[in-house]
Amino acid sequence: MPTTPPNTLMTATERRASLSLASIFALRMLGLFLVLPVFALEAARLPGGDDPARVGLAMGIYGLTQGLLQIPFGLASDWLGRKRVIIFGLLVFALGSFVAMAATDLTWLIVGRSIQGAGAISAAVTALLADQTRDEVRTKAMALVGISIGLMFALSLVVAPLLAAQIGLGGLFALTGLMAVTGMAVVVWVVPPESVKPVHRPRGSLKLVLQEPALLRLNLGVFVLHAVQLAMWVAIPALLVQAGLDKAAHWQVYLPAVLASFVVLGGTLFPLERRGYLRAVFLSAIGLIFLVQLGFLWSAQQVIHGTLNLAVLAGLLFVFFCGFNVLESCQPSLASRVAPAHARGAALGVYNTLQSLGFFAGGAAGGWLVKTAGSSALFMACSAMMLLWLMLAWPMRAPSHHHQPSAKPTPAPVSSAS
Repeated sequence: MPTTPPNTLMTATERRASLSLASIFALRMLGLFLVLPVFALEAARLPGGDDPARVGLAMGIYGLTQGLLQIPFGLASDWLGRKRVIIFGLLVFALGSFVAMAATDLTWLIVGRSIQGAGAISAAVTALLADQTRDEVRTKAMALVGISIGLMFALSLVVAPLLAAQIGLGGLFALTGLMAVTGMAVVVWVVPPESVKPVHRPRGSLKLVLQEPALLRLNLGVFVLHAVQLAMWVAIPALLVQAGLDKAAHWQVYLPAVLASFVVLGGTLFPLERRGYLRAVFLSAIGLIFLVQLGFLWSAQQVIHGTLNLAVLAGLLFVFFCGFNVLESCQPSLASRVAPAHARGAALGVYNTLQSLGFFAGGAAGGWLVKTAGSSALFMACSAMMLLWLMLAWPMRAPSHHHQPSAKPTPAPVSSAS
């Protein structure tokens, strides 16, 4: 008798782990996203805020400190336990938020943002989610995290300007700190216990994960994806304005595109993965984003002729989010399945480091390209990067499903899915 259907259903423990860990990501990312839409304008009001370079440093230093500490936090989660590291990271993030809240000038705001970034828990959270889910449902679990982040991004676009008008930048940072404290409570009381105690877990090593070609390919991919994503946003808001959409109404394009892309994600990725088409879906998503960059390149050139079409831009953003959400769900799932169970924290630490460096590189290079050569050059570079990634990813093979001891606790049987 076929046994595939039961294997693709989450157990009660897996659902609890997925939802609770996704909520930690959501609380943390909402705090970050709430600040971003209003950061530059609000920071300019502080002493020292008349220097655009220092405002940019205050905005970007978060990604730099996070990138530097993802690997140490990932290794620490392999050695000391996932929950301890997550709680400590959230505590550091909350501390940075409260320092930024109390900042009286731009220097202290930079200090607060750097401390926020030092709470680099992404690798530890993702590794714990991988520990507590089977391979058959791993992509679905990772997708819940991606969906939670996407929803927080969309929500922040709508509510950030309203909140900033009421409580200011300091109030937003205070709210961010309270969300981090709430996340700590979720880790302690809601997230299921760790299935493998640190004392019984073999020690992972950085050398081990840097020697795995499949992991290197995924690390390159996440760097390219997030470099392209951040570089895009240097030019897209201006394109929307040039197409006739006021800045305050940009969420009317972003929000429907993000929400509709989640519907596409649920209707395509999970059914196709169950049928063995994960590689095809993965490569198709890369190809879609490559085509989107070509579409934005064409749109940028239409500005010269005065024929830029808002509906075309909205459609391209929808297709981008479809491809982006698939890759955001697939890549950490694949990384966790390729990595040895005892080195997942190290592997995902490297993965998240490359993600953070991609943000940093995309923002820096994107701004420089737009300033020196225009938005057409930016989208040409993004197209080239996506094409390079597609060629390098082509040899990939989706790992076969297998049960690992860390994914299913041995003392007690896994509960049946309801």
